[in-house]
Amino acid sequence: MSRLKDIYNDEIVDAMVKKFGYKNVMEVPKLDKIVVNMGVGEAKDNAKALESAVKDMETITGQKAVTTKAKKAIANFKIREGMAIGCKVTLRGEKMYEFLDRLVNLALPRVRDFRGVNPNGFDGRGNYALGIKEQIIFPEIEYDKVDKVRGMDIVFVTTAKSDEEARELLAQFNMPFAK
Repeated sequence: MSRLKDIYNDEIVDAMVKKFGYKNVMEVPKLDKIVVNMGVGEAKDNAKALESAVKDMETITGQKAVTTKAKKAIANFKIREGMAIGCKVTLRGEKMYEFLDRLVNLALPRVRDFRGVNPNGFDGRGNYALGIKEQIIFPEIEYDKVDKVRGMDIVFVTTAKSDEEARELLAQFNMPFAK
């Protein structure tokens, strides 16, 4: 059992009940899943690029990545329908809390000129999206073995009803929001 899950069960629930005045502990929002997505544009020309991205993604998340395919053809981008153009991983449960812990405590502090994550990445329904410009901030990735620096999108899906509740929940998990 991860440390964050233990903390969620006790401290975070108490803090959220105190701040928002929930009548029942089941009303307290919780983290549902984390989706990590990596779009690999050059995969249309180079199949090795997608393999490398999938390998990096699996190393970072500790879970098997799924390749994503183009939904429709776009002539300007030279993409045909069904072409593999990215990969994603959906983390739940133990692996989700472990990934969140590593992201907040190890990876984000390694970003150059880091002043906190953008507090405006909420979608209005209690979910938070975060973009990372390079995968090398994760300690699992060996810098010498990286063929190309790629970015990724990380989406935190919560059961919160509003952005304010979700922001407080992520802040309780020590997410470093910029002031």
